[in-house]
Amino acid sequence: MSQPGSPPRLIVIGIRGKQIAAALLALSAAVVGGWAEFAPRSFYEKFPGFGHHWVSTAGPYDEHLVRDVGGLYLALLIITIWSVLRGEPEMLRMTGAGWLVFNLAHLGFHANHLDGLSTGDKIGQLASLAAAAVLAIVLLLPDRSPP
Repeated sequence: MSQPGSPPRLIVIGIRGKQIAAALLALSAAVVGGWAEFAPRSFYEKFPGFGHHWVSTAGPYDEHLVRDVGGLYLALLIITIWSVLRGEPEMLRMTGAGWLVFNLAHLGFHANHLDGLSTGDKIGQLASLAAAAVLAIVLLLPDRSPP
């Protein structure tokens, strides 16, 4: 805890922690991207699964749009895996910046288009999108200096 009048302490995280955060983002990109790209109609009708339908409430089916979303997530997947494997701080920050730009726009859209969703689905959708934004922010935090 910082003393009164002293500068606030920065939250720092080590490379391993950032790699774990990035790996979680990669996992989400693989699931969403693979599903949207290779089974677009199923993605539209059934995402996120388990009896919930988050995409179909947003408007009519558009295969082109769904496949574009799949391609975007798969591109993020490749960049994210590369940054995890390299473990370079600058690459992890760049990956975090890309994910954050995407996730804030994605979260903003869905926060303003919740019609047709149950209360539980509204919470689930916004929480999952916010979690991805938080993971992206983790990649932007200052690096812990090696001992």
